[in-house]
Amino acid sequence: MARPSTSYAPRRPEQGVLYQVVQEHFETFRAQAARLRDGEGLPRFVEQEFRNFLTCGCLAGGFARFHCACGLDRLVPFSCKSRAMCANCGGRRMAERAAHLVDHVFPDVPIRQWVLSFPYRLRYQLAWDHDLCRAVAGVAVRGVLGWLRRRARLDGVRDGRGGAVAVIQRFGGSANLNVHLHALAFDGVFGTYDTGGLVFHPASPVTDLDVAEVLATIEPGIGRLLERRGRGDDDQAVDPLAEESLVLAGLAAASMQGRVALGATRGARVGRLGDRDDPGEAEEPAAPERGHARSDGFDLHAGRVVPAGQRDQLEQVCAYVLRPTVAQERLSVTADGQVLLRFRQPWRDGTTHLVFDPVEFLGRLAVLIPRPRINLILYHGVLAPRAAWRSAIVPRPATAAGGEADAPVPDTTAANVEAVARRRARGRTWAALMARTFGLDVLACPRCGGRLRLVALLEQRAVIDRILRHLGLPTETPAPRPARPPPTGRDTSDAPRWDEDLPVIHVVH
Repeated sequence: MARPSTSYAPRRPEQGVLYQVVQEHFETFRAQAARLRDGEGLPRFVEQEFRNFLTCGCLAGGFARFHCACGLDRLVPFSCKSRAMCANCGGRRMAERAAHLVDHVFPDVPIRQWVLSFPYRLRYQLAWDHDLCRAVAGVAVRGVLGWLRRRARLDGVRDGRGGAVAVIQRFGGSANLNVHLHALAFDGVFGTYDTGGLVFHPASPVTDLDVAEVLATIEPGIGRLLERRGRGDDDQAVDPLAEESLVLAGLAAASMQGRVALGATRGARVGRLGDRDDPGEAEEPAAPERGHARSDGFDLHAGRVVPAGQRDQLEQVCAYVLRPTVAQERLSVTADGQVLLRFRQPWRDGTTHLVFDPVEFLGRLAVLIPRPRINLILYHGVLAPRAAWRSAIVPRPATAAGGEADAPVPDTTAANVEAVARRRARGRTWAALMARTFGLDVLACPRCGGRLRLVALLEQRAVIDRILRHLGLPTETPAPRPARPPPTGRDTSDAPRWDEDLPVIHVVH
């Protein structure tokens, strides 16, 4: 039988640094993490995320088959749907959610980005207590919306209401555990006409004093919340994360302090590269000067606003807020096997790169993985799911710009209408996102210019193996390399034990 004309679109990151590091060192990392607490090991959801990442874009794990009338077949492998590890899946999620926010959530009004960072000890608590994290985010967003409402009342708007979308980010620029909040809020409020209609009242420009006033409302509100929940400064005897997983608690605390948590050098500071004139300088980029305030470890910045009508710019801001954890282009491997993480901008002390042992780098990534089935995107004010004004404010799907109408025209014949309707209800298709984000029509046949049509989703092992063997392609999913023996050559008996008395966060603000 002649081999069919088939192409396949592999999305596997075999040549990527992160994929190589995970495949070569995951088992070693898992073994070293288990030794920290006599075999306790990593939580199941963390380990599963690493293993799923190794199968992302592998045809042996299943694929979709597209067919053109000219006889060409295209095989597209399934993704791992990782929430922290995979840049491919994170990029797709970023593009889809950014497009959804612009097309179906935000009205055409000015949108201001509010970024709230928390003290180090509070970051640790928020990283694994999602109920507390949602409550803290609610206090912060209500502080912003309340301030906008009070300002509008001074301008004569009696019943002004604002709205915001809050995104909880878990990572910092150095791939460290840094739980902070991005809130995209209307830069103003909606109010009612005497006839009952809605009109938007834009806010005046925000100054540093305004941001400091908002922070002065948010900070005590969070303090009262922590006291009510028994999580204040005097209530640190019990650590829920340490009770659940001491290994994860140790990795999280070390990540926040910039320390090595595993291996022969545990307890030491993570290596740095760059022209550092004064190693004692702060480890953060220079703080923005406009629309910025700080108080007792809290940091609030509101210097960026997207004017009304700038929908492309708004989508870029949404994509930035929803971006994946680590950009692949910022990672590289040295000749001796160390992982280099390049910063987007140098730190104030001149540091341009961090240097990690591969096993230590995987420990950094492990604490960035959120618990399964938690939502990191929250809607507040008039954008809340049950808000009375929501239906009158959000864009109508039929008139939303840049939606499915921009994608390649799907097959809407009578036999396919129901399937197309179900797909649109679930969200944007892979082809629509590629067309919107990169301007690529991935359903165009490269041979005849016709349209590729989805004919099957193949998940049965026997069928997959038969097709791949016929095409001469591998039928096995990749597996991590076996664990290496513990490092030798250094006596670590007196080394700092980051697996004991953790978490201990000693940070001078």
